[in-house]
Amino acid sequence: MEQLVEKVILVGVCESAVADADRYLDELYELSKTAGAETVGRVVQVRDYVHPTTYVGTGKLEEIKHLIIETGATGIICDDELTPSQMNNMEKILDTKVMDRTILILDIFAGRAKTQEGKIQVELAQLRYSLTRLAGYGKSMSRLGGGIGTRGPGESKLESDRRVVKNRISKLKAELKEIVKHRTVTRARRERTKIPVLAIVGYTNAGKSTLLNTLTDSEVLSEDKLFATLDPTTRKYVLQDGEEVLLTDTVGFIDKLPHHLIEAFKSTLEEAKYSDIIVHVVDASDPEAYEKMNVVYDTLHSLQVEGRPVITLFNKCDVAGSDHGLKDLRARRAINISARTTQGIEEFNKAIEEILSDRKVEIKRTFPFTEAGKIQLIRKTGKLLTEDYREDGIYVEAYVPEETAGRL
Repeated sequence: MEQLVEKVILVGVCESAVADADRYLDELYELSKTAGAETVGRVVQVRDYVHPTTYVGTGKLEEIKHLIIETGATGIICDDELTPSQMNNMEKILDTKVMDRTILILDIFAGRAKTQEGKIQVELAQLRYSLTRLAGYGKSMSRLGGGIGTRGPGESKLESDRRVVKNRISKLKAELKEIVKHRTVTRARRERTKIPVLAIVGYTNAGKSTLLNTLTDSEVLSEDKLFATLDPTTRKYVLQDGEEVLLTDTVGFIDKLPHHLIEAFKSTLEEAKYSDIIVHVVDASDPEAYEKMNVVYDTLHSLQVEGRPVITLFNKCDVAGSDHGLKDLRARRAINISARTTQGIEEFNKAIEEILSDRKVEIKRTFPFTEAGKIQLIRKTGKLLTEDYREDGIYVEAYVPEETAGRL
């Protein structure tokens, strides 16, 4: 069966300069491409505020209508989340499928979720979004018999009455609660082993998955696309001094991330909250790098992920050059790297080791040969400096976490 390729016109409202709207529409273009749509036109309106009933003004609506006829577009995508009335009014006037940024991102997430948890989270976000849009929403989504916005729970759920949707939300929340409980147990087990956890965060397509693959020889999907990976992945990584750490790749952040998604993915994003170190990956070749760094800072703040040491990796410096000029006072530990060529990885390792060393205590003691197994615990959780086999046992000098020192 031939897959439907939608032809869309991107529509944005900017309250300041056209350049800002163009930047947002550039990202909207990448999002629509990721969702499988073909962009056939762009319309930007500079105005003091978004029109409360039709998103753009009447003049722009006429311009969009002509552009739809001219290009053969099958729908439009607006760069903000529309209210139900805005969506319905635009659909009536333009006589075409109307989507917004939220529908687009939810659709991409629905196509990318692979684990049970990821699928539940996406469906929860879609149902919460549709709950306020049941009147007319199903009509809009079924206009062309498929396409963007119809993946995930499907049309039948989106067109259900509120009671059925609320019941489904309750059931999904119960399922998610069980999964979160399992993650809490896993996290508690991990905390007992005292293996440090590093959460890799960053704007979508900054190179987080490529970094994880390079460091751990993994094969996590890594593409030059927005939200190439959705489900979090954790891998073990051995530092140059032999200490083990866990690296967790989190879902990429994006500007105007729908609050439905933030709410649904809170449990996943909380991996960053319980990590020992935040690794912030920035695309140094991106002209909008500063703005995207701020989006990451704001999202972390909203998730209450604060008080953690942060290592900022200015990635893709093989493309941007080491003199890219990116500086940020909040990025106290900033390193130029290329996840693709491994440039700067050694310096990154040293930064991790320094942070972990600050949290360790020094021990000097001799273990009887019957307790030789404790040496492995030191290697696993700390930094072994001296291991000397003597007549009375094994003399050790090392730096270990306080918890490990207590167990020894």
